[in-house]
Amino acid sequence: MSISSLSIIIVFTCLCFSISLAEIRFSEIRNDGRSIILFDEFGFTNRGRLELNVSQISFSPKKPDDLSLIGFFLCTRDSWFHVIQQLQESEIACALESELIKHVFTFDELKNSENSFNIISTQNDANQFSLVFANCLFQQFRVSMDVQSSMYNIDKSNNRRNYLSVGKTVLPLAYFLFFLIYASITVVWIVILYKKRATVSRIHYFMLAVVILKALNLLCEAEDKSYIKRTGYAHGWDVLFYIFSFLKGISLFTLIVLIGTGWSFLKPYLQGKEKKVLMIVIPLQVVANIAQVVIDETGPYEQDWVTWKQVFLLVDVVCCCAVLFPIVWSINNLREAARTDGKAAVNLIKLTLFRQYYIVVICYIYFTRVVVYALETITSYRYLWTSVVAGELATLAFYVFTGYKFKPEVRNPYFAIDDEELEAAAEALKLDDEFEL
Repeated sequence: MSISSLSIIIVFTCLCFSISLAEIRFSEIRNDGRSIILFDEFGFTNRGRLELNVSQISFSPKKPDDLSLIGFFLCTRDSWFHVIQQLQESEIACALESELIKHVFTFDELKNSENSFNIISTQNDANQFSLVFANCLFQQFRVSMDVQSSMYNIDKSNNRRNYLSVGKTVLPLAYFLFFLIYASITVVWIVILYKKRATVSRIHYFMLAVVILKALNLLCEAEDKSYIKRTGYAHGWDVLFYIFSFLKGISLFTLIVLIGTGWSFLKPYLQGKEKKVLMIVIPLQVVANIAQVVIDETGPYEQDWVTWKQVFLLVDVVCCCAVLFPIVWSINNLREAARTDGKAAVNLIKLTLFRQYYIVVICYIYFTRVVVYALETITSYRYLWTSVVAGELATLAFYVFTGYKFKPEVRNPYFAIDDEELEAAAEALKLDDEFEL
């Protein structure tokens, strides 16, 4: 397999894990020698449209003689892997020669004096297509151009343009419904804090802030998608979305660290190593949010897009691993305390419950980072919204579980222990010691 073919496969594989927002995009290509450039991906109905405006076309070092080997085409994911196979088996010399793609425009259609074109392509085949630029003379010639792409569907009911992919057209409503749910949870939590104000700890106010930031994040995302759906542009809502997404991400990971260390429940302070975890998690979240902005705003046509995608995934994994360490430390500390002080049974119950929270955090991270991405790849393009809803439902369940277990009480249900539990804990501690011996 050639290096160019391998790079093409990697780029398309990465695209499978990130469906672009599909709004109107403006891309600047400067002195680019890549054989394949991905611009966007979109789920069309049988009333789809592609508007492509390309200007300022130039070549380096000179204009090639055969411009038929340079141009734009549409291709589905399945078809593209067959095209790669054709290239590897030398059945074709250029992707533009394949019968599996849909030609949009080749540069031999340009007149001698023209360096721009504007084309509207009607898509009657309902499917998910990627807009791709191919330069089969990439070893000799580099291309510069300004590309404005716009893909949308025409709604049957009102004949208006819908700039959201067919699989994501319901997202504005879904995000707004989740916003209403979190807004209701916020009100409920405020009522609980007021009624139980005598037993409220500092962490309960922090939990309230996390829920509020999550609600605002969902509201901004709903408005962002709604504007994109109607106009193709975010009109500033994406800026607010990024801000609240940044604050929500930092606050959520910080909350998990604080709960995992037992802050405000077991102790009113953080140890040195726990502070270091926060000092690691917060900067990593900053990097992750910057990477998210770059990925969302630039798209896969950028040369460093794959690198940024890998950075984002790596940083996200590191953050998820980092927040688990404080919980593990708390489990180890409680295990030691259960053997050394006079409250062995109580500490063992706390140990068991911290293990429970540890398992819940692991499940939450695994589902939202692995299962959701898997759903994106295996789900039909018409139902891509299901992966988003699944992730939000998992997040909602995690928020509700955390709030329920750590709600303010005189004897918090998370640490409430009765006589039967004391006896069971003492017996479990004895068995645990015998097992280790």
